[in-house]
Amino acid sequence: MTFPAPLRRPRSILTVLTGVAVAGAVTAATIAPASAHQQTAAQQPKPTVVLVHGAFADSTSWNGVVKELRRDGYPVVAVANPLRSLSGDSAYLKDVLAGIDGPVVLAGHSYGGSVISNAATGNTNVKALVYLAAFLPEKGESAVDLSGKFPGSTLGDALRPVPFTDPDGSQGTDLYIRSDKFRHQFAADVPRNRTDLMAVTQRPVTSAALAEGAAEPAWKTIPSWVLVATQDLNIPAKAQEFMAERAGAHTSSVRASHAVSVSQPGKVTAVIEDAATSTR
Repeated sequence: MTFPAPLRRPRSILTVLTGVAVAGAVTAATIAPASAHQQTAAQQPKPTVVLVHGAFADSTSWNGVVKELRRDGYPVVAVANPLRSLSGDSAYLKDVLAGIDGPVVLAGHSYGGSVISNAATGNTNVKALVYLAAFLPEKGESAVDLSGKFPGSTLGDALRPVPFTDPDGSQGTDLYIRSDKFRHQFAADVPRNRTDLMAVTQRPVTSAALAEGAAEPAWKTIPSWVLVATQDLNIPAKAQEFMAERAGAHTSSVRASHAVSVSQPGKVTAVIEDAATSTR
């Protein structure tokens, strides 16, 4: 039996629509995995940036850097470095790192560079090390050794030693930068009203911490970035460049005093974020 044309047409349209739907489903199935992969990559969490200050400073020296990192979506931890001994400070930082889930970018300023070098060894969560006007010691080297390796450091003449007694009765010496020399020595490119506060609130470091030799350094196995402060009077720029070249670090420089995280937070943040994006 032959049906009239008007009754056959809906069947033809239905067939066409069914074919289009099937083709669309196949196309969607082909595209979906790639889109999902792209979305997952875009949503990959950023590493936690852990900041470790050095001698004569405290965690507030990172305030400008913390503000910029948080604005850019990075989780941040600014560690209160004890500044008592290199081995003890490194052990403390290891415990801090053990409490952080996921990848870490570890940044250290000044003596904090020695601490991060010790603490990150063997830690697979630490993906990058960033040294900001900082020490990158080889095994057995101390901050004292490295600061005197090249001429230019005037720190020794600016220090005020203060004896102290440990709970076990042993004697030690805390080192401060003299208030009248603090700005010139440590932060010559920072406004005086701020350096006056920094001088009062500075954290002393023990002479033993600066003289203690480093353990096996993490920069031998973890990619490193170095920012050289060319006007540094604590760690001469030549010493910073020597350590960076020896470590095979990605190196840049900025015209800044030793207090580079305070005077140049934008440049410091850029180096940290470069390390973070390069290792994701």
